[in-house]
Amino acid sequence: MRTQVAGLSLALLLGTGIAGALMNAGPAKAQGQASAALQQPDYSSIYCSGFVTDDRVPQSTYIISGEQSDTKIEFHRGDYVYINKGSDGGVKAGDQFAIVRATEDPLPASWFKWQKKLWHAMGTHYDDLGRVRVATVQPKVSIAQVLFSCDYIQRDDIALPYEDRPAPPYKESAKVDYFAPLNGKPVAMVVLMRGFAQLGGVGSSVYVNLGAAQGVKVGDYFRVFRYQGSRLETAPQTNGYQDMLYGFGSTPERYGWHDLPRQILGEGIVLNVSRNASTVLLTDSRMDIYTGDYVELE
Repeated sequence: MRTQVAGLSLALLLGTGIAGALMNAGPAKAQGQASAALQQPDYSSIYCSGFVTDDRVPQSTYIISGEQSDTKIEFHRGDYVYINKGSDGGVKAGDQFAIVRATEDPLPASWFKWQKKLWHAMGTHYDDLGRVRVATVQPKVSIAQVLFSCDYIQRDDIALPYEDRPAPPYKESAKVDYFAPLNGKPVAMVVLMRGFAQLGGVGSSVYVNLGAAQGVKVGDYFRVFRYQGSRLETAPQTNGYQDMLYGFGSTPERYGWHDLPRQILGEGIVLNVSRNASTVLLTDSRMDIYTGDYVELE
């Protein structure tokens, strides 16, 4: 039986984020802001989603250590960490960095036929770990406080100059056409999932092998689907079940996966785009979605 690696970390929102804004607002204002917040992905979904890119990610700025490092091997929100660059390297008090880490699947198995090949073409997977702000600068080292964390931060994690990410609006209608035919737009696959999970649902971040080079933009939607009778994906399927199942009837003639309507599983919104990959937040699912399921640009 295939092992399913679940991995969706929960992150606390900053006081300057959606949750903090609601706590600091009056009841009427908070209610209005809560309604508005539902119209787009929340802070954690956007800044903890991770990304896959074949661009070179600078690794010259990184975490050296942190306070109480004689007893602490990981750092979280509120902790102070040390960065390997200081005033001699142009760092100033108040500068902010996004902390990321290149990651590999701890169980390096191929969960569907083309997974390794597609992943290699997409690039390197990076986990979003959090955001830090420089409090004090020395000539060779900076001391920064972790303002927000998606996961633990450790030595050698990469520090990139912080940039705001767009928060694309959700579609006006929540209705999903579960019987939509192929629309002729680009088709790809769910190649990876955040945390190297092999199945997901609403709220999961998944990575597909279509990106900016194929015309994908932040805010676009992907429709996720699967063919009956295909045995190339992770989802367990009984051979030939689409038209016959022993003891439960069969059709007079054979039907292949290409002869039957596809099964539409759900859809998701694009949060991040690189040249050949996109990060997609699943916003709807009627059943479990697996790596190896197909996606179609809506």
